[in-house]
Amino acid sequence: MKIRKLRATFGKLNNDTLSFHSGLNVIYAPNESGKSTWCAFIRAMLYGIDTSERAKGNYLPDKQRYAPWSGAPMEGSMDLTADGCDITLQRSTTSRNAPMREFSAVYSGTNNPVEGMNGLNCGELLTGVTKDVFRRSAFIEQGSVAVSGSPELEKRIQAIVSSGEEQTSFSEADERLSGWQRKRRWHRRGLLPTLEGQMDEAQRLLDDMDSSVETLKDLEKQMEEAQQRCATLEDAVTESRRRQRKEALNRLSTGRALVTQRSEMHDDALAELSRSRDALRRSQFGDLDLEELEEEVAEDRAKLEELQDGSQNQLSFLPALVFSILAIVCAVLFGAFTKVPLVIGAGVFCVAAVFFFLRYSKNRQYLLQASSEREAILRKYKISLPDDLEGILQQRYALEEAAVKAAESEVETREALERAGKQLHELEEGAINDLDFAAGDSEAARLSRLLATARSEAAALQSRISGLNGRLSAMGDPMVLASSLSALREEYEEIQAEYDAITLAEETLRDADAELQSRFSPELSRVAAAYMSEMTGGRYEDVLIGQDFSARARTKDDSVARDAEFLSAGTMDLMYLAVRLAVCELALPEGEPCPLIIDDALVNMDADREAQALKLLKRIALKRQVILFTCRKPEGT
Repeated sequence: MKIRKLRATFGKLNNDTLSFHSGLNVIYAPNESGKSTWCAFIRAMLYGIDTSERAKGNYLPDKQRYAPWSGAPMEGSMDLTADGCDITLQRSTTSRNAPMREFSAVYSGTNNPVEGMNGLNCGELLTGVTKDVFRRSAFIEQGSVAVSGSPELEKRIQAIVSSGEEQTSFSEADERLSGWQRKRRWHRRGLLPTLEGQMDEAQRLLDDMDSSVETLKDLEKQMEEAQQRCATLEDAVTESRRRQRKEALNRLSTGRALVTQRSEMHDDALAELSRSRDALRRSQFGDLDLEELEEEVAEDRAKLEELQDGSQNQLSFLPALVFSILAIVCAVLFGAFTKVPLVIGAGVFCVAAVFFFLRYSKNRQYLLQASSEREAILRKYKISLPDDLEGILQQRYALEEAAVKAAESEVETREALERAGKQLHELEEGAINDLDFAAGDSEAARLSRLLATARSEAAALQSRISGLNGRLSAMGDPMVLASSLSALREEYEEIQAEYDAITLAEETLRDADAELQSRFSPELSRVAAAYMSEMTGGRYEDVLIGQDFSARARTKDDSVARDAEFLSAGTMDLMYLAVRLAVCELALPEGEPCPLIIDDALVNMDADREAQALKLLKRIALKRQVILFTCRKPEGT
């Protein structure tokens, strides 16, 4: 197979083209000019873009790294010659999530498709190897000259240099055995750790069951005692409540009877007060204040006494009559004797008679008025004698005293009623406290609280018992669990035996691999040593390659080979280039060889080593197309 022309819209390439010829192609271009992009494009045209890769840390998959900078869809074509036919490969993108998924392979200049070639098998049909082997042999990426081993590459080399059977691979078989081993035990994972965990769990469950059963028995015993304690307290609470209720009701009944009695006494006192006040009101002079009455009676008594005293000074009518008779006599005598003295005596006696008559009339008038006033005073008090006035006052005094006593009795009975009411209120509050069987201070309340505590403890015990019963029920039948544990142990022993057998097989395989490697590594080392000697002018004569494709080099003056870490960067690249070329010679098909793609693999070499490497590549290019991308223009090219 030979690549003739490339056209790419890929990364920084925008419909750019690149042509090649047979033999050695050296493409010189400075850094960041697209050399590595062209290499990646060749790989993508042959094997496509892996769309399943995801970005991780500093790693970008090809679908992101080489997305066209121009924004155009990723696409391109490759013109090549294979088996004497010119073929044109084309890949294009219709979905951004599947770059270069659309594929066509036609014979160049025609629309005739290449039979049996598609986007998945194109690279393997043209190069003769898978993408994995191609990247580890004929495709040398920048900074990745060293070969990393893989089961596919190992099988291919093993098939060629030993048995001819490509299905043989120590690393693949070792990985398969290791996988079987990891399936059975890998740190804390695998069948054996899982079974160990299951057995530990089953044993723990059995132990937990035994412990739970013992705990359940103890709790049931405590529950029985708690129930007995609750029953005893319930009887005590019932009796205490009955007795306390009876005592409280008796006290209330006594208090209410006393209130009733005091109320009746107060009612009687009120009635007596009402009667006495009514009698006082209906009595003579009832509306008059006592002091005013006393003053009025005193005045009237004084008046009566005064009238009495006045009546005792009553004048007689006799003096007036006598003097009148004397005056008449004198007048008669004067008429008879006509003597002046008789006239004077008659006048004097007449004046005296008038004087005494006027005095008697005045006294008589006074006595009549006094009698009238006396009668008026006696009528006022409805008495016949002045001495009866004292009885009027005494009667009033008696009514006043009765009213005062009735008022005092009302106050006394009212205060007694209030005291009885207060006492009844205290009794009611005490009864409420006594009948409060939850928060009171009585014996019944204290017993009720003890009962509530006992019931709470019993409920807690019942809850724990129910929880344990539920837990035991969830754990299952102990006989079934014991049987399951026994089965787990048998399975564990069986898998442990398999694990031991796999371990033995792995050790045996390693011994066999050491035997195979004695045939595998020497052939690869011999070819690589020949290339290394040619590129170093015979200085390095041995290259020793391990199973993992690690390499060591030995000069003709060294007694032992030196690891890659002890070589210069240029010599190390030269050694791994020799290994790569040896892998290409042994791993790639012997028919029409595929091109060798090299990206800046000679950059760390000095001019002499670079010239020797180019000389070797030119010799190899006589049989295989070599495409070398370099940022440093080689001398003589």
